[in-house]
Amino acid sequence: MIAVTGATGQLGRLVIDALLEKVPAASVAALVRDPAKAADLAAMGVTLRQADYAQPETLFPALEGVDTLLLISSSEVGQRAPQHQAVIDAAAAAGVGLVAYTSILHADSSPLALAEEHRATEAALAASGLDHVLLRNGWYSENYAGSVPTAAEHGAVIGAAGEGRIAAAARADYAAAAAAVLADPAAHAGKTYELAGDTAFTLADLAAEIARQSGKPVTYQDMPQAAYAEALKGFGLPGPFAEILADSDVGASRGGLFDDSHALSALIGRPTTPMSEMVKSALAG
Repeated sequence: MIAVTGATGQLGRLVIDALLEKVPAASVAALVRDPAKAADLAAMGVTLRQADYAQPETLFPALEGVDTLLLISSSEVGQRAPQHQAVIDAAAAAGVGLVAYTSILHADSSPLALAEEHRATEAALAASGLDHVLLRNGWYSENYAGSVPTAAEHGAVIGAAGEGRIAAAARADYAAAAAAVLADPAAHAGKTYELAGDTAFTLADLAAEIARQSGKPVTYQDMPQAAYAEALKGFGLPGPFAEILADSDVGASRGGLFDDSHALSALIGRPTTPMSEMVKSALAG
């Protein structure tokens, strides 16, 4: 039995879809907070199990009989370490054979504040005695999709990444990598994968691509970290999230979102999705 946490989330659902191309639906369990939101998965033959990171008592029953688990990092930044620890404890108690975890690119050396909880989770996995695989995911190109139409309209991409190169890939690319690992766990146990897009870009490159596809002048406006965070708050983003995004941009300026190992495309057996595809989709609405 292969189980996927957060199975109705943006990444989790894509992982389920990719898995169903490799293994029978009867061997897949979707761990979800609200099974009612996953009725379509049940209709495909996927087993639904109620599980909530924030309710540890739900985790052991959900993991009983599971051979391989994909632990998708929680969306609750600041609560990730204890939530992930609860899943790891339940997995160990349930006798899960292997845990794959979606960490962050170069977690052990990343300058991004987001990496702290990922490092804590990686340490917890190491201490658990469980066989595990670290899927250190780089940036999703979809992280920029929401700002593309605005950039085309107002003529500017804003950020604090300087000339930092960002090796982003589509969320579906990372999902395909997770599915490849889950479908053949023995081949990947103990490995750490630095997963990133084949072709890196700067935010100036992103602005140029938006300009090319939209036919409108778009440039990149680099800002100090604090000013960028304030601008994001002005757009309505919650304060803590705006601070995280600004910190991540500065981390990108220091190489935190760059990797040229091509481990992701090797794992999925095809090139990663280029940034231009995200721009095309975002402009199409």
